[in-house]
Amino acid sequence: MIFADVIIDISVKSLDRAFQYIVPADMEDNVEIGSLVAIPFGAGNRILKGYVIGLSVEPKFDLSKTKSIIGVEKQGVVAESHLLSLAYWIKENYGSTMNDAIKCVMPVKREIKEKLSRTIYPLVDKKEMLSVTEELKKKHNTARVRLTQAFLSLPEEEYFAGIDYSVAVKELKITASVLEGLKELGIIDISSKREYRGIIKAENIKSKRHILNDEQRNAAEGILNDYRNGIRKTYLLHGVTGSGKTEVYMDIIEGVIGEGGQVIVLIPEIALTFQTVNRFYKRFGERISVIHSRLSAGERYDQYIKAKDGGTDIMIGPRSALFTPFKNLGLIVIDEEHETSYQSEMPPKYHAREVAVKRAKMLGASVVLGSATPSLEAYHRAVKDEYKMYQIKMRAGNAVFPNVDIVDLRNELEKKNYSIFSERLSELMYEKLSRHEQIILFINRRGYAGFVSCRKCGSVIGCKHCSVSLKPHMVNGKVDRLKCHYCGYEIPMPPKCPECGSVYIGTFGLGTQQVEEMVKKKFPQAKVLRMDADTTGGKQGHERILKEFGQHKADILIGTQMIVKGHDFPDVTLVGIIAADLSLNSGDYRAAERTFQLIAQAAGRAGRGDKVGNVVIQTYQPEHYSIVCAASHDYVNFYKQEILARQMLQYPPISNILGVLVLSQNEKSAAQLSVKVYEIMKIYEDISILGPTDAAVAKTNDVYRKMVYGKCVDYNVLLSAKNSIEEFKEHDIVYKDCIINFEINYI
Repeated sequence: MIFADVIIDISVKSLDRAFQYIVPADMEDNVEIGSLVAIPFGAGNRILKGYVIGLSVEPKFDLSKTKSIIGVEKQGVVAESHLLSLAYWIKENYGSTMNDAIKCVMPVKREIKEKLSRTIYPLVDKKEMLSVTEELKKKHNTARVRLTQAFLSLPEEEYFAGIDYSVAVKELKITASVLEGLKELGIIDISSKREYRGIIKAENIKSKRHILNDEQRNAAEGILNDYRNGIRKTYLLHGVTGSGKTEVYMDIIEGVIGEGGQVIVLIPEIALTFQTVNRFYKRFGERISVIHSRLSAGERYDQYIKAKDGGTDIMIGPRSALFTPFKNLGLIVIDEEHETSYQSEMPPKYHAREVAVKRAKMLGASVVLGSATPSLEAYHRAVKDEYKMYQIKMRAGNAVFPNVDIVDLRNELEKKNYSIFSERLSELMYEKLSRHEQIILFINRRGYAGFVSCRKCGSVIGCKHCSVSLKPHMVNGKVDRLKCHYCGYEIPMPPKCPECGSVYIGTFGLGTQQVEEMVKKKFPQAKVLRMDADTTGGKQGHERILKEFGQHKADILIGTQMIVKGHDFPDVTLVGIIAADLSLNSGDYRAAERTFQLIAQAAGRAGRGDKVGNVVIQTYQPEHYSIVCAASHDYVNFYKQEILARQMLQYPPISNILGVLVLSQNEKSAAQLSVKVYEIMKIYEDISILGPTDAAVAKTNDVYRKMVYGKCVDYNVLLSAKNSIEEFKEHDIVYKDCIINFEINYI
């Protein structure tokens, strides 16, 4: 007798454990780890679904009280056993139910009907087919004659290639019974072949292999030599913008595939898919697959099935591609590893980098993290030799770094320039347009209207306790109070700047549409493209805009973060960063890091070809180290200054931080439970607690949101606190109207 351990498909903490069921003898061949099964549950034997997470021959309970599985449900891609182990690790480390974690590692939840390509083949030669046709004519079998004559009309070299089934049915009006009759006579046969939806439509042009320079070759050969010698590590490839990191990835990938391994390549944005896929397709051909959010359910399903069946060697995609069910996974590449999109926004709030490293350890695979502006976590681990680092300091193809101007917007105001274009940016835009060169205008909107600043002196009103900016809170359409979302400190909205007394104080906001209108007014001769959420709708939205810009059908591309990440346009010789400060004052302890990354990445889009590029950084804080270091491409100096700030404030990666989000439609319940969370954390003496306070967004869809933060050097102490909070909530009967979510280190 076989027994199955089943996790109920309900995300409720009280049911977040395995229940044992008997596997009926007639289902033993169909029930495997990861199977979705129907089971009777509870005193009323309500029929529920659940996931099998274990199989054994040992009963855990009295057999007379053990129920049996009712049926096996058809589903998408059954989880490999190691993916269920990974789900358990995610559940333990990121605070969620096992059910949610299982769904996380199973991106395809349901089975989609397969798409078949069918072909009708002749089983007799042309001479005999002609004889058969004459016989069929005598019997007035007109439908059969239509098909045999279609075969006879084919050129000799195409005769045995057959006729497409859909052509026979739609154009020749042949029915299934006619085909069956000809099959029984031994005249034709029908073959079926699975067709995979979502196949890449890339440019089928084999590219010339790039010759790696010394730095690139050193990185590729070092990582591959380790791999061939059975050494598996996590590597940080720190290469400046335009240094040719993708070429290094491809050399490593080619070596891993040559050793029989399969590869997952994670990219942060759907906007990067078009260029990345084309480059990989040119190198590796049809052995690559792509997954992203804009594929249909059938396309996603087929890509995972193709990977599971060994029909692909490389899977490219954003975060969810990490759970591709490869059987011989040898390498995971995470491009632009610093990107925030690798952090899940829904429970479990895992980080793809940490999960990739864990999955690689489970399977004996290597991990390559690549970035020009690494996350502090990755670089800190490289400094401590937890990761092995390779550096590429030169741009590929002898390209030089762009010339950078930092423009102080306070001076522009004094010169009565109220435009969003500084004098220097305007001058360069006229110059580049006259030469028919291209321009990117980047609007750094992360933290939009998220702080209050003075346009005259540039000062930002910050929290005196937490070294972050205060967030404006609206009452009746006006900013009434400023609050800190880490500790709860608040002040009334001041009528004048506390530093210089200017009345030019308020929230700052600028949209892509506004910028587009201003550009068209100032430069009417220029062709302008805008890339944002409004203009990239549809499956090929990003691809269409990037392709047009790449083909020089526009002079200026305007957009937010999605236009400055990883794109390579040789004719772009000017990048204008409209307001560099917006992310710097976002009320987040990572604000300086995010600002450095965005400016450095944006600046890296200029001058990637033969022409020298220019970058104009417009800011109210030209002296801030994140802006100064980004302008000079000096990551090491930025890291040294930022890590000192993290040490002083005990923020990651020096310490660890646990964020506990309490949600409820009852404001009083949310507030009281957040106090209870604070009290549970207080039991652990090593934890420094901030809050309770309102979350950054205090209320959404009539749900109130409260936050409590705990900081501790020992990661395991925070996990213990998380477990204590979960245990309290599991047995609690007072706060049943509340939900708790956890975030660890990536807040």
